[in-house]
Amino acid sequence: MGIWAVALERSFGWSRFQLSLALSFTRIEGGLLGPIEGYLVDKYGVRRMVFIGLLTTGLGWVLFSQVNNLLTFYFAYLVISFGQGIGGWLALNTLITNWFSKNRSLAIGFANSFARVGPMAIVPILAWLIDPDVSGRPGWSITALALGIFVIIMSFPLTRLIRNKPEEYGLLPYGDADKDGRPKKSAYESINFTVREALKTRAFWLISIGHGLTAMVLVTFMLHLAPMMTDKSYSLQTASFVVTAYTGVTMTFQVIGGYIGDKMRKNVALMLFSMCLAIAVLVLVLGPTSLFVAYIFAALFGIGFGGRNPLASSIRGDYFGRANFGKIMGVGALPMNFMMVIGPLFAGYMRDVTGSYSVGFLGLAVCAFVGSIFFLFATRPPDPIRKNEFSV
Repeated sequence: MGIWAVALERSFGWSRFQLSLALSFTRIEGGLLGPIEGYLVDKYGVRRMVFIGLLTTGLGWVLFSQVNNLLTFYFAYLVISFGQGIGGWLALNTLITNWFSKNRSLAIGFANSFARVGPMAIVPILAWLIDPDVSGRPGWSITALALGIFVIIMSFPLTRLIRNKPEEYGLLPYGDADKDGRPKKSAYESINFTVREALKTRAFWLISIGHGLTAMVLVTFMLHLAPMMTDKSYSLQTASFVVTAYTGVTMTFQVIGGYIGDKMRKNVALMLFSMCLAIAVLVLVLGPTSLFVAYIFAALFGIGFGGRNPLASSIRGDYFGRANFGKIMGVGALPMNFMMVIGPLFAGYMRDVTGSYSVGFLGLAVCAFVGSIFFLFATRPPDPIRKNEFSV
């Protein structure tokens, strides 16, 4: 979003706070629709929801290409966000959770790592295509239209590759069969929590709040890093290279974080990686203004972002089981998304008022630190006590 924000700011003169509102509206939408999205994924399967999500996202980009005022910008961005919500992160993490009991964190880490290949490749290309300071380029409108058409065309063939659950094919999740192929229960699959049972646990709320506080940092920098760098007289292309750098580090540490999460307590690993996010922000704000410091930030930010990403999903599967994983993730998105509203708005507002991101970014560093402490105390809950097998 940061690359697009620079182009839109130059085209329409919108403030950073106005641009931040788009991201915040999508967080509100995601919070309200999260439980519904989780229910739909569990009921209708990942393949169908990813197909609908990709079609909706592609349509959103087509609408985005026609933006000529703030209201149409907000509407187009909401459509894109809705498509990503029903066919993106929640659906695909549900898919991996369905297929893996053993090495679940590592599997999610690999999946998310390969997903970063797209951003790594496309961000510098987008910056080149839509750079408002260079004449003769296609510009943001034509680029958005081409992107939307491409997503729509690819939605059907890509989703044909998705397989919802192993049981639909007479298989078991990886780790749920012994050496002779007989079914067994893994240590974490002895019981599956219902949504109501999960809501009664301390771990659910600590994970959701910790996830929200640390994700505030991620969504804020996705929007504001490129504008901040252009404020400091760096070109949009240079800013895109810094984004690419942290994306590359994120790719690597999603696999490393997944491996570590399968070898040690996930809540402790989450705390350590979330601390890296806080340190990264402090380095960027308190360090001298230089490209070297920007790349140090990118390295630390990528370590924290990548390491925590697979763990924040797999810890829910380990703690609450996979039968209602989508619903539990969706309900957990309510507090998480509403907290994520605050970060971009606060940073954008403080920049508009003070002319600098320093105060806003320092506040986010504190949020990341507090969120990491929440993860530390999110220990695995005891199995729910049920009066009979028909409890809901």
